[in-house]
Amino acid sequence: MDTEIKPIENKELRCGVVPVRFAGGDWQLLILRRGDSWDFPAGIINIHEDSLEAAKRETATATTLTDLEFAFGEDYKETVPYSGNTVGRYYVAETRTAEIMLPISKKLGKPAHDEWRWVTCDDAEDFLPPRLTHVLAWVRGRIEE
Repeated sequence: MDTEIKPIENKELRCGVVPVRFAGGDWQLLILRRGDSWDFPAGIINIHEDSLEAAKRETATATTLTDLEFAFGEDYKETVPYSGNTVGRYYVAETRTAEIMLPISKKLGKPAHDEWRWVTCDDAEDFLPPRLTHVLAWVRGRIEE
């Protein structure tokens, strides 16, 4: 596997999926915590990999979710640049899986994330950083159509 980061228009592109599931009469989103920061599953795009492939790979690696269905389409929403010149690109996909695992990262010797939760869009507003505000609004629009 080629692990060199693929440069995209002078930015480091991180690709991920916003996993959603309908449960308890409402749509829920999967969020992950690393340290004191919450995010959706995402990671770097590698050379010779397209962004959707990277998003699926990174989501499976971080959460073991592999039953992603892109019922809302394969379009995406990007964040504004953060941490220098990093941009997050997110797709939204439905899953039927409720329980996930945080597998041990070979690089770290422990899971890459400390915690996971299924939250409503309203609850996600309280957890996610400001750089994800318009991504969350986009996801809300997709799942509530």
